[in-house]
Amino acid sequence: MTIAAETKKQIIAENKRHAADSGSPEVQIAVLTAQIKELTAHMQRHPKDYHSRHGLLMKVNRRNRLGAYLRRVDAAKFAQLAEKLGLRK
Repeated sequence: MTIAAETKKQIIAENKRHAADSGSPEVQIAVLTAQIKELTAHMQRHPKDYHSRHGLLMKVNRRNRLGAYLRRVDAAKFAQLAEKLGLRK
């Protein structure tokens, strides 16, 4: 499951550090959060879709690793992003 291109562009625009940014940890975490929300809704409709479940777990783990990195490098930015996206700290 992927998010729409327009939605992804909007998420990038809201979280980028500078004009040409599309790969900073903040942007990656925000995009992964949107994908996780979409996959979670899919899994509620299709509980036996084990391939999508595997993809969901991989995205959650990737977001956790990026969050740990951002927390280690700049805790203030992580706290701000977690508050904005509604993530647990």
